[in-house]
Amino acid sequence: MEQVREPGSKYQIGVGKAQELARLVKERACDKIIFDNTMKPLQEYNLAKLTGREVIDRFLLILEIFSRRASTKEALLQIQLAKLQYQLARARENVNLAKHGEQPGFYGLGKYEVDVYYDAIKRQMSHIKEELKDIRGKRSVQRSRRLASGFSLVAFAGYTNAGKTTLFNLMAGENKAVGSKLFTTLTTTIRSADLQNKKVLLIDTVGFIDRLPVQLVEAFQSTLEETIFSDAVILVVDGSELLETIKMKLETCLRTIRNIGAQGIPIITTFNKMDLVSTEELVRKERALEQLTPSPIFISALKQTNIEALRIEVARRLEVYSKLFLKLPIGDKSLGLVSWLHEKTYVKSISYSGKFVEIDLEAPFRLVEVIRGKCEKAAGNMRTLINNY
Repeated sequence: MEQVREPGSKYQIGVGKAQELARLVKERACDKIIFDNTMKPLQEYNLAKLTGREVIDRFLLILEIFSRRASTKEALLQIQLAKLQYQLARARENVNLAKHGEQPGFYGLGKYEVDVYYDAIKRQMSHIKEELKDIRGKRSVQRSRRLASGFSLVAFAGYTNAGKTTLFNLMAGENKAVGSKLFTTLTTTIRSADLQNKKVLLIDTVGFIDRLPVQLVEAFQSTLEETIFSDAVILVVDGSELLETIKMKLETCLRTIRNIGAQGIPIITTFNKMDLVSTEELVRKERALEQLTPSPIFISALKQTNIEALRIEVARRLEVYSKLFLKLPIGDKSLGLVSWLHEKTYVKSISYSGKFVEIDLEAPFRLVEVIRGKCEKAAGNMRTLINNY
């Protein structure tokens, strides 16, 4: 149902439209009424009283979807925090309405006094924030270890339901749950992979959505911030949708990336689901969107089409590796270093000559001095063959 007019104070929609809605709800035996607009408590209350059904707005709908998808403690806590922040901003009006009678659905508040209700929400929020602080502290430690490992970080980003997780599974050799429903992914997953003989960490993140409510942006900031620390972003776009839809979603994604502070990081835009689009249509879309996303890569994660081209492009955008040559005396220290090098770098060749082991390898620039220090401790020497700063 749509209506073009200034929002009304009583129902948001006009009185006649509200009565029409009540008849429609009864005829269709509807269970719930969902508004795309942001609703005020009084409007929700009046419509619920008129129709006898629960009334929710876009924010609460997204919260319900999140609640059904959440599978980790952190995601559940973030959802609960967002819900409490939403209630806190509306606490006084909700309590006043509750005194006039029980509202159908989500906001049956009983007879709480406003101060008691307000304080109860704040105590719950404080407790949840402390729990989230502990979880984020552990993530910060894990992130520091990842950065110290020298691996490049590649984050998958994009509008919800664009096919990020399908592509992530393909490139990481994973089998994460995928589906056509919104927000199948609500928590980050990190896996190691090889890109053109370079070891990297791939990060699957929560999908973006247009007009994401402020409370949810704040609540999921810690989940999205993994993108900030990445060396490159694979921005996945559903290329099978209408051009205007693609443009809207692409602008939303780029705006969200800027808002979380990830601007400046190389972005590789991939138009997914190319198996559903003709070549002529792909060319037309590429030309229409070239100002937003120059030189996109057209792929099909489902059909595994053009994935190698994507791997090559991502590897090209990552930091350039330095080529090193190490000569170490054979011993416990050098054998331990050889094992570490196999984990952290790309070892091209290794040979044993008399009392020495010689290693030809490529390593991220950020690890060069770390390797030099370990080499010196093992009484060996290191030579930089090519230093691509």
